Amino acid sequence: MRRQRCLGYGLIATTVLLVSACGAPPPASPNESEVIAVVEAFYAAIKKGDPAAAMSVIAHDAVFLESGKLETRAEYEANHLPADIEFESQVTGKRGPMRVTFEGNTAWVIALTDYDGTFQGSPVSFVSAQLVVLARDADNWRIRTIHWSSRRS
Repeated sequence: MRRQRCLGYGLIATTVLLVSACGAPPPASPNESEVIAVVEAFYAAIKKGDPAAAMSVIAHDAVFLESGKLETRAEYEANHLPADIEFESQVTGKRGPMRVTFEGNTAWVIALTDYDGTFQGSPVSFVSAQLVVLARDADNWRIRTIHWSSRRS
């Protein structure tokens, strides 16, 4: 009788655990438009000349890669971001569609941008490839790294 009672309690506990697990809300599914909005907000802030808005979507430990160089978030903000703002104020870029891929709370975005115009008195014509990696913390997506490379048009 005692063994049957223990089995009965075990069965009840297992049922409660299963019902609790089934009743828990599933994790939020990745939303492509949220990720694209963060990337677009970053580029739009640069185009507007707003460094604070650009940095607001960057993770505290982000890393930037371009032309064989690696920059921390602070180095990018101090050195590279002002140059990007100056460049975007003078040159027109046309970004192609963004391709988004998810793996859990990580997303990566791949896009190409065609740049044409004049920068500091010299003609500019090249294609930039961008790889942007984002991670979701709590409910927000943050840019963790950006890798830019380019080729002549």
